[in-house]
Amino acid sequence: MSKPGEKQEWFQVAEAFEASGLTQKAFSAQRGVRLSTLQSWVYRRRRQRARKAPAVRRNRPASDVAGGIAGVAVVVDPGRNVEAG
Repeated sequence: MSKPGEKQEWFQVAEAFEASGLTQKAFSAQRGVRLSTLQSWVYRRRRQRARKAPAVRRNRPASDVAGGIAGVAVVVDPGRNVEAG
């Protein structure tokens, strides 16, 4: 394979690596590119994708919402209950 020279081409190579299921070492040997160069572009692509991904909204614990959980009962065994609140 001729060595990609432009950023977009390297991103495509990094994308192909991600889809291949191969190790970086095996993929770079198969494609005839330097392992360190592949590693660098895979890292750049992952970093760029992380910046573009929407922020993950984490739910607050129930204790932070409306004063917590009240009146919860869990039946462990018939005749044995665990109650909270």
